[in-house]
Amino acid sequence: MILHAFFFYLFAAVTVASALMVISSRNPVHSVLFLILAFVNAAGLFLMLGAEFLALILIVVYVGAVAVLFLFVVMMLDVDFAELRQGFLQYLPVGALVGLVLLVELLVVLGGWHISAEVVANPVNPIPALSEMSNTEAIGAVLYTKYIFFFQISGLVLLVAMIGAIVLTLRHKSFARRQNIADQVARDPNTAIEVRKVDSGKGI
Repeated sequence: MILHAFFFYLFAAVTVASALMVISSRNPVHSVLFLILAFVNAAGLFLMLGAEFLALILIVVYVGAVAVLFLFVVMMLDVDFAELRQGFLQYLPVGALVGLVLLVELLVVLGGWHISAEVVANPVNPIPALSEMSNTEAIGAVLYTKYIFFFQISGLVLLVAMIGAIVLTLRHKSFARRQNIADQVARDPNTAIEVRKVDSGKGI
């Protein structure tokens, strides 16, 4: 029990410290690396809670794809962050107001939070039929039955967001040659073939 508590506080402390370093680090590459460290320690907390599927998803999806993508984008685009920070002061009052509102909401939530001893002492499975399943089977059974419509809607929203990002960032180059299906279908022998008469001995 003492070893379990030690690793819990270790993972939790490193996660919080990494999250603070993500927003306080001056170098964006260092921020992404601290974000990866926070994801790894959060996965450790999920493992200790028995949610191994969520832990593996956090490692494979977020660390293996999203965070590494952030890292490559930051390193390859060579963004001038000094130029981006030039208008920081004019947005500071609005940012401070939003931060204050979020702080008040967190204090309200923490003020009304309490631990119910009887609930902690008698844990129950929210879905009794899933008690004999593994963690991954239970998540799949709930996700693809009770929450299937919400799952499909979230996938549709992500698809629309991906298409919108492609449309907004796609830039057509004037010198690039592209296929025109209508012009190809409308071709006839008069426009597609050019007959040249070459004198004998003067060909290629």
